[in-house]
Amino acid sequence: MAAQASVPARGRHAMPARHRPVLSWAIPVTLGVIMGCYATAIVRGGGVLTGTRLALGLVSGAVLAVLCFGLGRIQNRLPRELRAAAYGVLTGGSIGFLYSLSGASILSASVIGLILGAGGLLAAYYYFYTRE
Repeated sequence: MAAQASVPARGRHAMPARHRPVLSWAIPVTLGVIMGCYATAIVRGGGVLTGTRLALGLVSGAVLAVLCFGLGRIQNRLPRELRAAAYGVLTGGSIGFLYSLSGASILSASVIGLILGAGGLLAAYYYFYTRE
């Protein structure tokens, strides 16, 4: 049974539609919402929720979501080591920021961020090394 060959489309509709998987934006949004809620809860400390405390949570969550989305978009162009370092910096920076909101000193928040960022770097490097 013969079938007709499809003719390529011409004109402005010839370009294929860009399809982005749902997880490429769902994971960064979820992480941003979690961080925003957690930052708001830390700053609130059981007190009244004010506009500035809510704004801090919204902005910190939005920044993390944008950074995660951007890293997810360029991660395949980075070598394994640099990709793992980027994930480690993102992990350590966000956790150090959350720890600094609890009233800790800048030095202790930096040390906690560095330790957990190094752990994130090692875990990401191991993951990328074993999958490639």
